[in-house]
Amino acid sequence: MAFFRQKQNARSSAGSKETGQKSGGKSKDPLSNELDVNVDKVKASLGESTDLAVREIQIGANGFLRAVLLFTEGLADASAISRFMEAIMIQGSETNLSEASQKNDAILKHLEKRVLTQGGIQHVDNFDTLFDSVVSGDTVLLLEGMDKGLVICTKGWEDRSVQENQVQMVVRGPHEAFTENIRTNTALIRRRIRDRKLWLKTFSIGRVTKTDVAIMYIKGTVDDKIVEEVEKRLNSIDTDSILESGNIEEWIQDKTFTPFPTVFNTERPDTVAGNLLEGRVAILVDGTPVVLLVPVVFLQFLQSPEDYYQRSDFGIIRMLRLLSLFISLNAPAMFIAITTFHQEMLPTTLMVSIAAQREGVPFPAAVEAFLMEGLFEILREAGIRMPRAIGSAISIVGALVLGEAAVQAGLVSPAMVIVVSITAITSFVFPSFSVSIPIRILRFFLMGLAASFGLYGMFVGVIGIMLHMCSLRSFGIPYMAPSAPMILDDQKDSLIRVPSWMMKKRPKLIGANNPIRLDNAMNAAGNWDEVSGSKLAAKEEDKR
Repeated sequence: MAFFRQKQNARSSAGSKETGQKSGGKSKDPLSNELDVNVDKVKASLGESTDLAVREIQIGANGFLRAVLLFTEGLADASAISRFMEAIMIQGSETNLSEASQKNDAILKHLEKRVLTQGGIQHVDNFDTLFDSVVSGDTVLLLEGMDKGLVICTKGWEDRSVQENQVQMVVRGPHEAFTENIRTNTALIRRRIRDRKLWLKTFSIGRVTKTDVAIMYIKGTVDDKIVEEVEKRLNSIDTDSILESGNIEEWIQDKTFTPFPTVFNTERPDTVAGNLLEGRVAILVDGTPVVLLVPVVFLQFLQSPEDYYQRSDFGIIRMLRLLSLFISLNAPAMFIAITTFHQEMLPTTLMVSIAAQREGVPFPAAVEAFLMEGLFEILREAGIRMPRAIGSAISIVGALVLGEAAVQAGLVSPAMVIVVSITAITSFVFPSFSVSIPIRILRFFLMGLAASFGLYGMFVGVIGIMLHMCSLRSFGIPYMAPSAPMILDDQKDSLIRVPSWMMKKRPKLIGANNPIRLDNAMNAAGNWDEVSGSKLAAKEEDKR
């Protein structure tokens, strides 16, 4: 943690020095009074790009004042540009903008307040701001004889509409997912949390890409120290490009060299809304549908949004996911250890059956396991990278054909094929894909220990993994909470889920600023039969 802080401080100081050199003093290139000079410089700086649109118009009475509109085709909304161009050319021509009677600032203010109907109008007086606006989809209005201009918000590029979630599927619950447009994503969250305390802050990260990165949190519920830490880590990022939220995740995670993710990611707006209500911070990156959530605990990766939409009895499925996690991690290693070093642990009939299956197999159990597991990982990657129409067919047919052929050829035993198949099935149970990656990596690690030292080596490896997980932190929050440290109040929503009316408090370590989730007015919830029955009995008694 201290090492991470030193890295962050070094990055922050380097970034501040570089920023000071770029933006301090008179380093910004100011606009010229001559319109043609400004236009020529813009064209030259953008390399005479063919998607740069330069539209010259004349405004004012009798069209005495030349003006130029600069925008990037494809990024700017053509209909919005047509509307305000009409306003400038018609209303502006009816207005007396005499050069003798109007100063530069007065003309700009008049156009801003009485002619232009667009929102988000800003002034520009240097080329740095001008270039950033043009390549971001805005339109810049420059006037003859003025060293200032107007930036008019006209962003309107084509983007993907809100569609069904393809990764974190549920049977019951919302099916919509985030898109690549950050404003659409923030709107999806605000549609679920209609509260003025839902705050949004935006940063521009990346010296070349200048990617918009936003954080959302509920003021008063989130810990202010966590918000400050998130802002500090985002401001310390000094790189030329941010193309996806995964780039942000690598920069802000607490520990780099760990297989376990310490930042949660999701494409579901309802999942983000639920975590914001618990006191977490959401990080949205323009250009990607994946939103980050911090801080995170390990059990969060085993929880599905559907757990909260079904009856609380359905929450027992979390225990099944935890069992699947244990099987996916340890099944091949345990099979190797028992069949190689601890045959006496098996019943006699089962031991004889396995020995008969392995009679003609030329490889030891460890080589079998590594061969089959490696083959399955190759098939999994092939199924993901292939076109969707044939990807699943390749993975299924490949596993069946190669597995059967390997058994018929005597290269592997049928028992090993069964173990690998069960391991593969249980690895698909996890609601979050992020947690399956470290399990797949650590599975080979435990297989190596089991092949070398038997169950003793496997148990030492499991203990080492648990100790490592207990040492992790996510923005200061213990990774294994609420189990380590043990928090009894938070057990209501950990391995099981109690009814919603019983979860009166938010997670202790995350929502400490506003711990009360609901008041005592709902104490009777879940017992309406008794309450209604008592009320009916009281009415009957009054009648008598």
